Amino acid sequence: MSNRSEPLHTVATLPPARPPGCPFDPPAELLDARRYGPISRYSFPDGHQGWLITGYDLVRTVLADSRFSSRKELMRHHPLIDYSGVEVPPAPPGEFLLMDEPQHSRYRKPLVGKFTVRRMRLLTERVEQITAEHLDAMEEAGPPTDLVTAFATPIPAIMICELLGVPYADRGSFQKQVESFMSGETSDEDLIAAYTATQEYLAELVAAKRAHPTDDVLSDLTDSDLTDEELRGMSLILLAAGLDTTANMLALGTFALLRHPAQLAALRADPALADRAVEELLRYLSVAKTLMRTALEDVELAGRTIEAGSAVILSYNTANRDPERFADPHVLDLHRQAGGHLAFGHGIHQCLGQQLARVEMRVAFPALLGRFPTLRLAVPADDVALRPETADVYGVKSLPVTWDA
Repeated sequence: MSNRSEPLHTVATLPPARPPGCPFDPPAELLDARRYGPISRYSFPDGHQGWLITGYDLVRTVLADSRFSSRKELMRHHPLIDYSGVEVPPAPPGEFLLMDEPQHSRYRKPLVGKFTVRRMRLLTERVEQITAEHLDAMEEAGPPTDLVTAFATPIPAIMICELLGVPYADRGSFQKQVESFMSGETSDEDLIAAYTATQEYLAELVAAKRAHPTDDVLSDLTDSDLTDEELRGMSLILLAAGLDTTANMLALGTFALLRHPAQLAALRADPALADRAVEELLRYLSVAKTLMRTALEDVELAGRTIEAGSAVILSYNTANRDPERFADPHVLDLHRQAGGHLAFGHGIHQCLGQQLARVEMRVAFPALLGRFPTLRLAVPADDVALRPETADVYGVKSLPVTWDA
């Protein structure tokens, strides 16, 4: 295998923030890289020369190729942090997102049947109830409010906690801890403390479910050969994913709709548009913006040799804005047939909870817009506080909104 002879575009670093006035678009440096081609060199802070893949087809190819590993201990390079000399341990038991086969399937397989399209649609009535309760509370309290804390966060938090059997009284602390290790702004010391506290709580929860099973996913899993340590790790993955990604989609998605009044009006006029609207918002916003893989052997991609041991950054947000896959990709069009986007990934690690997330968004967006016809930002758009690019999941820290009471 040999690399092409023409010069290869190199990206020196990922930008720390979005350009002013462009909160929904991928960073300009990544869009520029895509214009040079679907693959670029990337200079990691520790000096390692890895790769950045920005094209839709190549991102999808890597996600489906077992020669690219998800194993945590192989992720020795970070796109923003110099980890020179740091020994990365394997993922703890149960944390299957950072594992390859066959360990990955050991943990994912028992969960697949619990998150089917049919099962998640059966939860629609419960999602509608939770959504209505929070809209009632917003209406009673009156404007203005922070949509993140009043609406976007509690809906997915309650749903995932109920599915796992987390007691209602403990949900608040969970949200705070998950925010600590997902926000991208927590010190290493505080991050470790939040992670440790969550692990300790989950260990107690698993023990309680073994002793007294209830009607939830975690209790079901105790009736298997999975150890307490494995169940704790699996629960952590489900909680973190279920709490953070959908919450940010609801908040950032509402922000995007408020900044695109014609699209907002179309959804408000036709709630049946919700399915397409959700898929388009997922594509357009791509809140889970990047992923990492490590080449296990030399692999040829687009005429380039990806050397064994090389770190590869997969840019979901540019892949979902690839003009070779989506017409007018930088336009938010709720009537678009946006199927095939990579917002939930692809391959064996494709998001397990994607059907639950879809149900929550299909219910929440039309309900919010229907309840508050005059919903609008309570601050100038440029004053909305955004999560930094260091966060694993992109979104807004808060979204002040108001309406005519």
